[in-house]
Amino acid sequence: MDNETSQLVAFNIISFSGMARAFVHEAMDAMREGDFELAATKMQEAEDQLVEAHKSQTDLLHQFANGVEIEIQIIMVHAQDHLMTTMTLKEVAEELKPIYQKLHGC
Repeated sequence: MDNETSQLVAFNIISFSGMARAFVHEAMDAMREGDFELAATKMQEAEDQLVEAHKSQTDLLHQFANGVEIEIQIIMVHAQDHLMTTMTLKEVAEELKPIYQKLHGC
């Protein structure tokens, strides 16, 4: 895989995980306000973006498994870090949901 293609994959992962992160933050804002319907919508939007990020990542892994040489650049490391951080943030938001529901008497 050439450097340009590798960079495009990295930017796709960064873009999709960045959108997911923004949706998770919006979901947490909604939870704080007690709007759990909006929070659920935002969490689903985050999940949809993470699925797209994973598609890019999985395609890259399949290529590597099929013998395609992939030079790892700092942008790819950043993309993977961005994705994993967003996934962790989403898990934290899911853990916070029942706490916010109790606070709001739900």
